Amino acid sequence: MVFPDLLPLVPAPVSVIIGEGRMPLADPLRIIGDDAAADQLAAAIGHRTGIRPVRVAAEARPGDVVVRIDPDAAAEEYALTIGEIVELTGSASGLLHGIRTLMQLLTDEGDGRWAWRRATIADAPRFAYRGVMLDVARRFFPVDEVEKVIDRIADLKFNHLHLHLSDDQGWRIHIDSWPLLSQLSSTVSATGDGRATGGGGYSKDDYRAIVSYAASRGITIVPEIDMPGHTHAIGIAYPELVEAPVMNEHLLDDAQRLGQALPEAGVPYTGWGVGHSSLRIHEERTYEFVRDVLAELAELTPGPYLHIGGDESLGTSPADFAYFIERATGIVQELGKTPVAWHEAGAAEVAPGTVGQYWGLLAPDPSHAEHTAHFVKRGGRVILSPSDAAYLDMKYDHDFPLGLAWAGTVDLHRAYDWQPTALLDIPADAVAGVEAPLWTETVESLEEADQLMFPRIAAIAEIAWSASDPTRDWNDFRERLAAQAPAWRADGIRFHPVPEIDWSDR
Repeated sequence: MVFPDLLPLVPAPVSVIIGEGRMPLADPLRIIGDDAAADQLAAAIGHRTGIRPVRVAAEARPGDVVVRIDPDAAAEEYALTIGEIVELTGSASGLLHGIRTLMQLLTDEGDGRWAWRRATIADAPRFAYRGVMLDVARRFFPVDEVEKVIDRIADLKFNHLHLHLSDDQGWRIHIDSWPLLSQLSSTVSATGDGRATGGGGYSKDDYRAIVSYAASRGITIVPEIDMPGHTHAIGIAYPELVEAPVMNEHLLDDAQRLGQALPEAGVPYTGWGVGHSSLRIHEERTYEFVRDVLAELAELTPGPYLHIGGDESLGTSPADFAYFIERATGIVQELGKTPVAWHEAGAAEVAPGTVGQYWGLLAPDPSHAEHTAHFVKRGGRVILSPSDAAYLDMKYDHDFPLGLAWAGTVDLHRAYDWQPTALLDIPADAVAGVEAPLWTETVESLEEADQLMFPRIAAIAEIAWSASDPTRDWNDFRERLAAQAPAWRADGIRFHPVPEIDWSDR
């Protein structure tokens, strides 16, 4: 969407009428209305400006901020007017999005003075599912860091955080019925050079805290237990559930090229190679494990989704893989949840309504496209995460020190310049939304995660939120994005200052 006079809004809203001049923040700044949203707005203003708004129950006067639920608003819809007063209305979730827009319109006038840019905005998302995935299995992120990630993505109007809780390198959630997982399989994290460092895991109370914090920001947690491959860590705790590692050519080549150890049964694995592990498909004990784990996760997770993985299961035969996926997606449905799986699972007869997550390229491999389309034929929808555009762990360029490049390099323009509904030969309404994954093979800190996420995550946010518009313009986006820098710096976000953007100092 091209604005005749740019406002610094990312993602772009549906409709904007720009007003004249600016509205100075009143002293004192009074907020009237919905308790939950008003409290968040007051906290956001205080964090950004040092000004502490006061909450009042009174008739609005010039300079006040009014926050009000509109019972007729659609999910996530909001309307914002900044004139003599600030008036924000919408659904409960829409108010949260409106707060983020309002904060982007807050300007530092210098000498401790702040003002709102005057505007009238009507807004609602294009896609209902707008997600970010955080790989906490390879590099463990403690609760406080996950909460910071939640704040970062909420500011860009994402509404799902997919937590990749298990992989070959680690298991990160306590399960009462299988306690050795948190005792033995959470002890290490894999660093950027394949060394083992201190690990960690979430207690059930930790996980509940993450779910609650996310919900207060309008974010739904999507937990993933990756199966039947990516299961080496399960075998550390319960070797009877996992087959011996199966070597493949790609794994051997990677280990030699990177100087990393090959996987060994019973030994924690910190390398990057994939495809070597598999659950024991024909043991009923395996399905007792799957049901127990997913049942405990379902009880902890109020959101509708349980992600069962299904990617890169090279150590499982196609027939065994299909058998497992059919049973595992059925178990999720029996637990009252909607199963989600990576696109490879579309080779199986997934349970009806299973959501597929596509991670292939912008130019799809025919088999990847076919497998993804199978979810739609089974009554499900699709989340799009093209690895050469939406994967936040790909390098910006070949010289960038963090990230990988197996899907190519992804600069900011590439992250922005793709159309979700044109990617696959499926109906437009079969696209549930877009997700930007951050895999953490090369990540050792939140600061490094920030560098990989920002600013590309803003491009994905706009693709996921903003209306499809044939006049959507890269240069327009560049200017709006440049204005985010002061707020990002104030929030301690160590973004990568890509040269395509003339970043603002104020």
